[in-house]
Amino acid sequence: MGSFNMLLQAGITVAGDSTSTTGVKDVSLWEILEDSNAGIGWLVNLALVLMLGYVIFIFVERYLAIRRASKAEADFMSKIKEYIKEGKVDQAKDLCNRSTSPSARILEKAIERLGKPMETITAAIENTGKLEVLRLEQRISFLATASGAGPMLGFLGTVIGMVVVFIDLENSNTLELKIIAPGIMTAMITTVAGLIVGILAFMGHNHLQSMISKVVYQMENTALEFTDFLHKPEK
Repeated sequence: MGSFNMLLQAGITVAGDSTSTTGVKDVSLWEILEDSNAGIGWLVNLALVLMLGYVIFIFVERYLAIRRASKAEADFMSKIKEYIKEGKVDQAKDLCNRSTSPSARILEKAIERLGKPMETITAAIENTGKLEVLRLEQRISFLATASGAGPMLGFLGTVIGMVVVFIDLENSNTLELKIIAPGIMTAMITTVAGLIVGILAFMGHNHLQSMISKVVYQMENTALEFTDFLHKPEK
């Protein structure tokens, strides 16, 4: 019985020593990122960081711009109709000029051509509408590009990381985790970063496109209402 107790105490001591020597080491985020720069991994990381920053900038800037464009002034169309019925064309153009809405700029071009054939007014509305849509969509195409290019850059970093791993193994006499860790970190971190860029860009692009679709609907509705008014002016 005494021998059994001695063995049990020895086992506990060995277990305690094993736990202290095999404990997981705390690694800071900065150390992980530093390890991921192995080889030319730093170049991939830099490209992904710059791409992510530009994606965020485009989304925020376009979101605010499209949100401003979607705000319609109360009774705006009613005031335009009233001015035209009363022959106050200059006041109608001035009202459109003070508005930041794309619909107002379309109406302004149409009002400038009052008195000309209806085909001319309709062409002015269509051309201005196309320009306004292009203005709303500026730089958004980069989000679509980044949604595909981001993961591809991450995959490039993965390949670079695995190449670094094999080079380090070839130049090493022993197989140790600390030798292959930088290459593995490069492969994993660039993959994660590429997916983050791609997901954010994809979601941002789709959300902005849905917002633009609503603004385009407002523009089309305003143009249709105005042309109907010109065909059948209210008494």
